Amino acid sequence: MKYLKYLLWTLLASVLILQGYFFIQILLWRWVNPETTAFQRAELQRLCSTSKICALKKDWIPLKEISPTLRRAVMISEDSDFYRHHGFELKAMKEAWQRNQQKGKHLRGGSTITQQLAKNLFLSGEKNYIRKGQEFIITGMLELLLSKDRIFEIYLNHVEWGEGIFGIAAASRHYYALSPKQLGIQESAALAAALPAPKCFDQQRYCAKARINFPNRIEFILEWLARQNQRNAAPVELDERILIEEESEN
Repeated sequence: MKYLKYLLWTLLASVLILQGYFFIQILLWRWVNPETTAFQRAELQRLCSTSKICALKKDWIPLKEISPTLRRAVMISEDSDFYRHHGFELKAMKEAWQRNQQKGKHLRGGSTITQQLAKNLFLSGEKNYIRKGQEFIITGMLELLLSKDRIFEIYLNHVEWGEGIFGIAAASRHYYALSPKQLGIQESAALAAALPAPKCFDQQRYCAKARINFPNRIEFILEWLARQNQRNAAPVELDERILIEEESEN
């Protein structure tokens, strides 16, 4: 019994130390830009073992130097209520869970931008309840310690946009030879549409599992960008067309 208590206390201490590490890391990111993420490290390892190219394309760029159109397009694609929720969209999560249960497998996570960032920064690509629980805790820390603009800035600089391509600076150069500030409405819509399946958007050979219609998604985003412009960029409510079912690549 004594050893069992010791084991439980050791496990609890380990969990608390891990949460403290996450907390301190996120707190530091108020002032320091994160250099890399867990997902990027895993992707680099994969590239080094399967490809001749053993490097990632990424550069940091401040949020103010990113096209406002691109920022709105990404929110339409990934999380239209980003500036209005506290890291979680319970309705979207419930709908995604019900849809996945009906299909018998994971199709769409219903994750917010903050949840996606939490997963990419620290966690593996495994899908289980322990990892999801840790994702919720990190999401809460991000929302507590960082401003919405800072969360969005980190997300846009670290999200995957193709094979070995991370962040909007690398993506805008790779696809359009433009800076993020120069992105127009067409380029912004296309890059935002790529986010659910970035490798497929970049290279056809990755499209076997990604069930997504990029032209339709681009058209949808363009439609909502036009509506936002007419309403002075008012928040939008998205319909089911944006809830494209696909195999998660991350």
